[in-house]
Amino acid sequence: MLKVGEPAPDFEAYDQDGKKFKLSDHFKRNPVVLYFYPKDETPGCTAEACAFRDNWERLQQFGTEVFGISSDSVDKHRKFREHHSLPFTLLSDPGAAIRKLYDVKGMLIPPRVTFVIDRSGRIRHIYNSQLNPKNHVEEALESVKKIAEEKESGST
Repeated sequence: MLKVGEPAPDFEAYDQDGKKFKLSDHFKRNPVVLYFYPKDETPGCTAEACAFRDNWERLQQFGTEVFGISSDSVDKHRKFREHHSLPFTLLSDPGAAIRKLYDVKGMLIPPRVTFVIDRSGRIRHIYNSQLNPKNHVEEALESVKKIAEEKESGST
């Protein structure tokens, strides 16, 4: 299992529009919230995605980029994003290679895990809760706020 303080593994994937995405192109500019979720349009996953959407302005105050990852197809991600007016990018991981890279594996249902990555590419926070999907955004907000405070005080 990855730990706080370790480098976030870099990867490439396709987003909901079929465009190639590379993680390291993003965390160099802004803190990144990378959240793994089981499946588009299920109750818990929809609640989680909508919680990130509903807190978008708060996340943007800290320059945060948010990326959701599941094994759903690019097309399913596009439809899910449009259906719920999600302002962030969804990434397709059909073979679960990114899940394996981040050691986010489960028994029956893929786990719901959120990683916060700072501008140096280090994991700053990990939150794992299958049953409390709405709390993922609160955990992420606390972490990006702390990163911003450290940057202002010059300690990062």
